[in-house]
Amino acid sequence: MTSINLADRSVDLGEWARTTPDAAETFATAVRAWLDENLAGEFAHLKGRGGPGSEHEFFDDRLAWDRHLARAGWTCLGWPTRYGGRGATLEQRIIFHQEYARANAPARVNHLGEELLGPTLIEYGTEEQKQRFLPGIVDVTELWAQGYSEPGAGSDLAGVSTTARLDDGSTDGSAPSASGARWIINGQKVWTSLAHVAQWCFVICRTEKGSTRHKGLSFLLVPIDQPGVTVRPIQQLTGTSEFNEVFFDDAVADADLIVGEPGDGWKVAMGLLQFERGVSTLGQQVGFDRELRNLMEIAESNGSAQNPEIASRITRAWIGLKVMRAHAQRTLAGDIVSEAGQASVAKLLWANWHRDLGELAMAVVGAPSLIGPTATVEGVVNDITDPDNVELDDWQRLFLFTRADTIYGGSNEVQRNIIAERVLGLPREAR
Repeated sequence: MTSINLADRSVDLGEWARTTPDAAETFATAVRAWLDENLAGEFAHLKGRGGPGSEHEFFDDRLAWDRHLARAGWTCLGWPTRYGGRGATLEQRIIFHQEYARANAPARVNHLGEELLGPTLIEYGTEEQKQRFLPGIVDVTELWAQGYSEPGAGSDLAGVSTTARLDDGSTDGSAPSASGARWIINGQKVWTSLAHVAQWCFVICRTEKGSTRHKGLSFLLVPIDQPGVTVRPIQQLTGTSEFNEVFFDDAVADADLIVGEPGDGWKVAMGLLQFERGVSTLGQQVGFDRELRNLMEIAESNGSAQNPEIASRITRAWIGLKVMRAHAQRTLAGDIVSEAGQASVAKLLWANWHRDLGELAMAVVGAPSLIGPTATVEGVVNDITDPDNVELDDWQRLFLFTRADTIYGGSNEVQRNIIAERVLGLPREAR
């Protein structure tokens, strides 16, 4: 075991790895030991909590856990050290996500900031934007939401109609920003994850009047806590509310809170979506593997594994997971920012596999899948009509929430269009 404290932010993990024999094994051991030691005491109850469909579980405690990770140096591992990151290699980042998942550590509340916006700002943002926003992501003091989908466009990002115009403040009588201008934003976003607990939202807006499709879009950083922004939680099929509608009614953002130039929104947004399907997907697959193994144990114990159809579906699920992992390992070594087709393939693989696993779970569990728990994980009486106090068991939640997996983050149809048009060169879909 190394004598260096690898959780110390003064240690550049990439430099350390280049000069340390057996660095990968040593790093994995250090991560595993830290998680074993710290997922105890006040954080022990968080194991396996949170994540899609379960973001309501112990949110404040999971926020405290994220900040604990930050103080220990385990956030933003892949970022350059000059921006508060750890300079970790791709191998180290994969190791961390896999060990984190194997420890059954809680879902992170800062994913949108750390894994999506942060790398996007590092790639496309100004130095002033990096200095302003990256520290709050590193120490988890500012949370972010993603303003992409709209009621009239779904996950077709090129179809957004939310508008933003540059105004110097003189027309509405309000005080101008220090630069003398602000963006005035109007429109609506939907399916905005965790907007009700976020302080900021990165928003795709149409800033060129009369523009269509991917032209004339811009990527803005918009404060949520202002009179012009209204956040309304949406009660989901699971009974809980982690998605939101977000309304912009003359909302404002300073003129310098645009990432890239006006009209660069499509390029910046596409870059962000590639980061979304980066190394964290391997940790996601460890969670998928745990779900499948747990389901296989139930199938063995209740005898459903003896059913040839169910046995065949379990086998196909096992093979599908291996294919998913092989694809991820093959593509991660490439340039994830430029290979849009690879990202779309990855999304299709995991989303459809996970949805099918939810359906398989209902077949394996059988009639007991119709009966839910009597209390929430926080000990409150279960009330299906109350989004704050409703609970499903793990398999019910898996079945219901995975119906959304093939829709959010770019629907199956959108992903297949991307592959067809941009990778295979097929004619564009009639619009």
